[in-house]
Amino acid sequence: TLLAACGSDDDNPPAGAGKAVDITFWGWAKGTKEVVAAFNASHKDVHVGYEEIPSGAAGGYAKLSNAVKAGNAPDVFNVEYPQLPDFVSQGAVQDISKYVGADLKAKYLPQAVQLTTLGGATYALPLDAAPQVFYYRKDLFAKAGIKTAPKTWDEFRTAAGKLRKAQPGARIATFFPDDPTTFEAMAWQAGAQWFGTAGDSWQVSLDGPETTKVADYWQKMIDDDLVRVEPSFSQQWTASLQKGQTAGYLGASWGGGVLKGTLPKDQAGKWAVAPMPSWNGDAASGMLGGSTFAVSKDSKKAKAAVEFATWATTTPEGIEARISAGDSSVYPADPELVPVAAKAFKADFYGGQDVYGVYRSGARSIGQKWTWGPAMGVTNTSLKDSFGRLSSGSGTIAQALGTAQKDTVSELKNRGLKVSAR
Repeated sequence: TLLAACGSDDDNPPAGAGKAVDITFWGWAKGTKEVVAAFNASHKDVHVGYEEIPSGAAGGYAKLSNAVKAGNAPDVFNVEYPQLPDFVSQGAVQDISKYVGADLKAKYLPQAVQLTTLGGATYALPLDAAPQVFYYRKDLFAKAGIKTAPKTWDEFRTAAGKLRKAQPGARIATFFPDDPTTFEAMAWQAGAQWFGTAGDSWQVSLDGPETTKVADYWQKMIDDDLVRVEPSFSQQWTASLQKGQTAGYLGASWGGGVLKGTLPKDQAGKWAVAPMPSWNGDAASGMLGGSTFAVSKDSKKAKAAVEFATWATTTPEGIEARISAGDSSVYPADPELVPVAAKAFKADFYGGQDVYGVYRSGARSIGQKWTWGPAMGVTNTSLKDSFGRLSSGSGTIAQALGTAQKDTVSELKNRGLKVSAR
């Protein structure tokens, strides 16, 4: 009753009937082209036709939604965990439970299974977990007298002050006004629960005490000019990293490949990866992004689509093809494939550090009580609009959360869902 979903009768030709089942797939993650090529080379019963689309936030989700409405959506597509409930609630993807047995589910991290299971039904297969970690410049930290990566948020603030004092033009990290998911992951880490259910009603709490603690912390970091406020992956953000004006990045496991592929080669060996600072120093992480494979509502080839998604997410060949392509540092949702990923990823940019060891610790510490809401597009748009005023001092993070709370509740009611603030 919480999520309206569409199913589809599957009329796949039986495997081995001679002719391969052709399925269409849309995605954007690094290494995807290589994954599709490796699958097609090793399978005769299913053939995947791949179309690369913009990342979800850059227009991919709009393209997918329009395709679903027009009835020409691909059979299978990538969707990030936060957006999956939105696609389900609008009936854009189908329940694939009958193709996903207990043995397959058991391969994935429980946090990933939880985020792809809605109302007791399976709506996607998880590709990766995306624990937050802290990437930092060892040389810039050393010049500022920062001997070790901060383990707590208090230590992070102290380090930020030391860095700015030693190098007035440098900052320890960036608050991304255009990317609410980074803030959401930190709220997740702090134990916040923005969404929940009670009976047949959604509960929404974007301004609970745990989130307020995170908001107050970052508001003070911004007010005291200890962090930059710049759009994620923007020209100015990239330039500040290249020039050594930004000494750290609060990113996810996939960010290791992004930095490696973005920054100049002369910075190789200067970067390191550390666990995300936490409030008490204990290992704790939220998940920043992370992708799944979902089957569109009108696909008549769900069985073949799930066969491809299973191969891409649970086989050494699938993960190796993705990471060997160059810049992907995906952390598999299937823990048994982590050694494969670690071996395939060239960590020379990080001085040969065991970056996957840091990712592994972060993945294990991802909180298991977080639930994404069914209208994250609206929630994130509201936050993004309000966060955009932070650099001018015309708004606060707390005000942005209050506005997003109201906008989210209103949207859920407009969709005919029962909802209450908690």
